Amino acid sequence: MSVRSLNKVMLIGNLTRDPEIRYTTGGATVVSFGLATNKSWKNPEGEIQESTEFHNIVAWSKMAEICQQLLAKGMKVYIEGSLNTRSWEDDSGTTKYKTEVRVDEMILLDSKGKPGAGIEGQETETKEKPAEKKEEKEEKVEAESKGKDSENKNEDVLDDDLPF
Repeated sequence: MSVRSLNKVMLIGNLTRDPEIRYTTGGATVVSFGLATNKSWKNPEGEIQESTEFHNIVAWSKMAEICQQLLAKGMKVYIEGSLNTRSWEDDSGTTKYKTEVRVDEMILLDSKGKPGAGIEGQETETKEKPAEKKEEKEEKVEAESKGKDSENKNEDVLDDDLPF
């Protein structure tokens, strides 16, 4: 029977910097960003202690593009992946090491309306005059529904017809 091994990381934390996209000489897409996780506990005296860990995160290919489009500094995210350590020699010939989490799965935990790094600056209808636009839409939906109720009482309502 062979002995198996496991290299799996699951983190929930906040981005410490916007995703930075790069391309390898072979044309592969890679994005990197930082993630902070917090831990708290009570010491023997009953005082609450806290510590923060900072993680280097790397995503490749399609996952890199998704992270670039959706994520921004400060956002809360779930990352699942594996630990990878790479090494290189600096200019003085010293070998350097860096351990990173390579992303396999990513789930955005912030609200959907929060702009990400890749969609920042895009105008949406609700950004300009949220209260006014919402009232106009509600009035329009109300007026349309009154008209439909009197005209089409026997018509089936499809899931596509519902506004939510």
